[in-house]
Amino acid sequence: MLERHELEAFLTLGDELHFGRTAELLGVSTGRISQTIKKLERRVGTPLFARTSRSVALTPVGRRLHEELRPAHTTILAALERATAAGRGLLGTLRVGFGSPWGGELLTAAADTFLARHPGCALTLREVPVDAGTRPVEDGELDVQYVALPVGVTGLTTGPVLVREERVLLVPVGHPLARRTSLGLEDLAGQTLVTTGRTRSRAWREAHYPTRTPSGAAIHHGPAAGTWEEVLSLVGAGRGVAPGAARGARYHPRPGIAYVPFHDAPTLDYGLVWPTASENTLIRAFAETAAASA
Repeated sequence: MLERHELEAFLTLGDELHFGRTAELLGVSTGRISQTIKKLERRVGTPLFARTSRSVALTPVGRRLHEELRPAHTTILAALERATAAGRGLLGTLRVGFGSPWGGELLTAAADTFLARHPGCALTLREVPVDAGTRPVEDGELDVQYVALPVGVTGLTTGPVLVREERVLLVPVGHPLARRTSLGLEDLAGQTLVTTGRTRSRAWREAHYPTRTPSGAAIHHGPAAGTWEEVLSLVGAGRGVAPGAARGARYHPRPGIAYVPFHDAPTLDYGLVWPTASENTLIRAFAETAAASA
């Protein structure tokens, strides 16, 4: 039976046809490769390589053995890689959700990197409506979800912040605030907000749709939208104004809507969340990959 070092030496030399390159690739001396091949040839009972001072070539027997062993070796290595991945918990399917187009782009890039590193895994991406909140990951429909923070839900683990966005206010182009170059949070006093996330936690709703300005002035809540398209339609129709991310101006431009930046609002932070009870090596590895991609 072939030892592993004999198999690797024979196959690599059969590929390279050069003792020096073979030794370098396997991290051993040229003499070690030569001894290993001679020992293998004695076992087989015939030369496997024709050697001269200038060249190395497979003999007919050596060529046939190389052709028959190569696919078997590839299969063995693949099986070992799958077993190693399974032992590390990096085997299986990960279901990941996102609610914004820029979140989808980030996760798609992270997924490509993740799958290249862990070929034994599969990954599916799914868009989540804005009014669904974190229900998909809470109910087990998703393993990981990209969300606007904070979450404020017991039983969910929040990973590191992946993206920070400046905040803007979406207003109809005929609105007095549309002519401003920037806004302060106090400018929300007396305004009617088009809101989303009715199923979200109180902490999330207050962070994204406050009911009062920093000085205590009331902010009215108007119609609730179930999708981002509904938000845009309601704002464009003059039914209210809506806080959002600055990047939305590039992804959702509308002729009847102005995106006016805040100069004193905290950033909008985005990150991954997952059920604490279901956390595993696969989820942690994807979270690390997403952080590196971001």
